[in-house]
Amino acid sequence: MLKKTALSSTILSAIAVTALGAGATLAQGIETITVTATKREQSAQDIPVAVNAMTAATLEELRVDVFTDYLQQLPGVTAGGSGPGQSTIYIRGLASTTPNLTTAGVAGLAPNVAFYLDEQPLAQPGRNLDVYAADLQRIEVLPGPQGTLYGASSQAGTVRLITNRPQMGEFSASTNFGVSFTENGEMSNKVEAVINLPVSDNFAVRGVVYSDNQGGYIDNVAGTINASESARFRAAGTVRDNGVPVNANRAGFQSTADLSGVTFLDADNTALVEEDFNDTTYNGFRLSGLYDFNSDWSLLVSFTSQRMESEGVFFQDPDLDELQIQRYADDNIEDEFTNVSWTLEGRIAALDVVYTGAYTDRETTQRVDYTDYLFVGQYLPYYICDGSVSYPGAANPSGTCQAPNLYVDSLTEATAQTHELRFNTPDDRRIRATFGGFYSNLELAERNDFTYPGSVNAILFGQTGFSPNSPFTTGYTSDPGPFPAGVIFRNDVLRTDQQQAAFGEVSFDITDQFELTLGARWYDIEVDLEGSANSSFCNGFQPDANAFGTDISDLYNGDGAITFHGSCNTANHITYTDPNTPGIPASVAAALAAPDAARTDGIITRVTGTWRPTDSTMFYGTYSEGFRPGLLNRPGGAAGPGGYTVPFALDTDDVTNYEFGWKTQLFDNTLRFNGSAFYVEIERLQTTIFDPSIVNLFFSDNAANAEIRGIESDFVWAPAEMEGLTVTGAISILDTEITEVLIPTNDVLVGSELAFAPSFQANLRARYEWQLDNGWTAHVMPQIIHSDDSVSDVVEINKATIDGYTMASFSTGVTTDQWRVELFVDNLTDERAQMANNFVYDRERVTVSRPRTWGVRVGVDF
Repeated sequence: MLKKTALSSTILSAIAVTALGAGATLAQGIETITVTATKREQSAQDIPVAVNAMTAATLEELRVDVFTDYLQQLPGVTAGGSGPGQSTIYIRGLASTTPNLTTAGVAGLAPNVAFYLDEQPLAQPGRNLDVYAADLQRIEVLPGPQGTLYGASSQAGTVRLITNRPQMGEFSASTNFGVSFTENGEMSNKVEAVINLPVSDNFAVRGVVYSDNQGGYIDNVAGTINASESARFRAAGTVRDNGVPVNANRAGFQSTADLSGVTFLDADNTALVEEDFNDTTYNGFRLSGLYDFNSDWSLLVSFTSQRMESEGVFFQDPDLDELQIQRYADDNIEDEFTNVSWTLEGRIAALDVVYTGAYTDRETTQRVDYTDYLFVGQYLPYYICDGSVSYPGAANPSGTCQAPNLYVDSLTEATAQTHELRFNTPDDRRIRATFGGFYSNLELAERNDFTYPGSVNAILFGQTGFSPNSPFTTGYTSDPGPFPAGVIFRNDVLRTDQQQAAFGEVSFDITDQFELTLGARWYDIEVDLEGSANSSFCNGFQPDANAFGTDISDLYNGDGAITFHGSCNTANHITYTDPNTPGIPASVAAALAAPDAARTDGIITRVTGTWRPTDSTMFYGTYSEGFRPGLLNRPGGAAGPGGYTVPFALDTDDVTNYEFGWKTQLFDNTLRFNGSAFYVEIERLQTTIFDPSIVNLFFSDNAANAEIRGIESDFVWAPAEMEGLTVTGAISILDTEITEVLIPTNDVLVGSELAFAPSFQANLRARYEWQLDNGWTAHVMPQIIHSDDSVSDVVEINKATIDGYTMASFSTGVTTDQWRVELFVDNLTDERAQMANNFVYDRERVTVSRPRTWGVRVGVDF
C-alpha cells in the first residue's frame, strides 16, 4: 500500500509538471496562517501546538461544504455514523464505538472531541451539529488533549469553524453557484450568497444565505423478511457475518423447536422501493453585526439558523448489489437549530478581556427503520407472535408471527448555553498568561417510540388486541401517555450536563530560544438523567420486583423512586422510594441507593517546553492530560454473566499524552514541514455495549485501558524553480491497542485495536496556477486520499472491518478579479470507499462515499 501511495505521489507531480504551459507564472510563497488555537491571534508556525488549519482559499479549492468534506482532508481524523447529522468525530484513533442513534442523546457517551463554531462549543452526545461550511475564514483542527483551554470534550482534540467577521468601511458581495452529477445517482445543486455592509464608521453587518440540494445515490430495493430470522430461533454456535460464533448466552430460546406449525407473515417493502432515495437538503443563513464602541471595546453578535432534511439512509448492504439496501420503514431526519452568540472584547489596563456567550436551540425528529433489530432481538416474538410461539421451551409451537416491519420515532430537543470570560496579558512580555472561567448547561430531552405494528394483531398469551399503557403520573415525562397504537417501548428521558471550570496557561521565555508553558484547568461536571424507559407490553405478568429490569419495565423517576408497572390495562403499579423498605429485593434497593447523577471534579495539567534554534525552526515537547465525564446508565443494576453487573454510573475516562513536535520552514521558505510523534495512555475507556446476554438495552461501561502510538506530519512545498506550483501532503501513522480489560465479559479483548483508527492515512494534492494572455488565471489541481483498514467497534460481537480505500479527484478552472469558473471530478475512479461500518444488529451496514461526481462551479464578486 505504501508503494501504491508513493506511485500516486509521482503521478501527481508529473501532472503538475506537465501543466507548465504558455503564459507567465504566478508569484511564489507559502501562505502564513493566523490561528487562535491558543486563544490568542498567532501564526500557526509560532505556537507549540499541533494544528491543521484550512483557510478560506483552501476550503474553496477543496470544495468543502459539509461535515464529511473537511474530515476527509485531515489524516488522523475520522468520523463514525450513518449520514448527515448523525456522525461523531474521532481524532488520533481515540474511539471505542459509534452510538446507536435511537438512544444516542440521553444514553450516549459524551463526545471526546470538542466542536466549536467561533467561540462557542456545540458538541453534543451522540451526534454533532452538521454545520454547513458557509462563509468561513478557516477551519482549525487541534489534535491531542486540549483540555486546559477547551475543557472536557477536548480529550482527543478540538475542531473549530471560524466564520468571517463583518468588515468596517468595506462593501462587498459575492455569490457562488454549483451543479453536479453523480454516477448512479441524482443531480445536486447549490447556491450561496454573502454580503458585507458598512452601516457607519463603527458599525458593520455581514450576512450569508445558502441552499444545498444533494441528490441521492443509494437504492431501496424490493425485499421481504419475516420473524423466522429472529435471533430467538438461532442455535448456539451459529457463525455471524463478522465471523464471531453466537455463544450459548446469546442463542435463541427455541433454537431446537419445530416451527413447522408457525405461520410467518412477511414484511414487504414494495411501497417504499425507490432509486437514489437518500436526498439531503441544507438551508440556512447567518447574520452578524460588529460594533466598535471605541478603539478598545467592540461587540460582535451573530445569529445562525439552519435546517437539514434528509431521506433514506447512507449505507449499503454488502450482501446486495453495490449502493443497495432493503428498508421496511420510511427513514427520514429533520435537524434544525438556531444559535445566538455574542463576543465582547476590550481592554482593562494592560489586560485584553474577552467575554463570549452563546445559546443554542436544536430540535431533531427522526424515523429509523428498526427492522434490523430482528437479527438480535431474542425477545421480539413476545411482541409480534402468538403466545405459544413466544413461550420458552415450547417444543411444537403454533400460531402466527406478524410482519417485523419495526420502526422508531425519535424526538430530540436540546438547549445549550455557554459563557466564558478570559483575560490575556500583553503578547510582548517575557511572561504571558491566559486565564479565565467557563460555564455551560446542556439540557437534552429525548423521546423514542419503538413501534411494532404487528403487535396490534398478535394474540399475546391469550389476549386479543392490544391496548396502550395507562398514563404515567410519576417522574419526568414529556408526554404522559397513553402510548400510540403499536408502540411497545418508550424512552422518555431528560439529560442535563452542567459544567463549570477555571483555567489558565502561563508562558515564560527562559531565553530567546527556550520557552516554558504551564497550564491547568479545574472542572466540576454533573451529568443527570431523569425520566423513564417504559413498556406497554400486555403480557399478563403481574408486578414482580424480582424481575427488575427484565420482565417488568422500570421507571427511573430521578426523584429517588422506582415504579414497576403491571398489566397495561390497569393502573397496577408498585412504587419503591426507600432502599430500607422491609422485604424489598436487593436489586431494587441497590437501584434506589445508586447515585442520581454522575459527578466529577478535578484538575488537569499541561506542560510544554519549546526550543527555537532559528527563526524558521521550532521543536517542542508536551505533557498533557484530558478527560471525558461519566454518565448514568438506564439499565444500571442488570446482572450479566460471570458475576458482572451493569454499573449505575460510569467513571471518567482519562488520557495522558506525551508528544514531541516540530515546525520548520526550509529552503528560503519554499518548504514547510511540520509534524509530531505522540504516545497516549487511556485509562477506563468508556464504551457503549449492546449485549443481549446481559440486558436488552444499550448500556455503557469503563471497559478497558489502552495505548496509542502515532506520528503525524504535513508539508507544503512551493518550489522556486517551478513558480505557480504548490504541493501539499499529510500522513498519519497509528498503532492502537487495548492493554487491559476491566469488565468480566468477553465483549472486549486484550490486544485488539481501537475503533476508527486506520494504521495509515495520507493525502496529497498539487495545484498549478499560471497567467493566460487575456489576464485570466488558470489552474489545475489533482488530489489523492488514502486510508488503511480499521474496525468499527471495540466490542467483539459488534465489530466489523472498515475496508481501506484510495480516492482521487481533479479540478481545473479560471479566475479573474470578479469571476471564478471551475470544472471538477470527485471520486475519479468511482471507489466504494467505506467511511464507516455498523454491525450492532448482526448485519453489516456499510456507509460509503458518494460515487463519481462531476460538476461545475461559478462564483461572482460584486
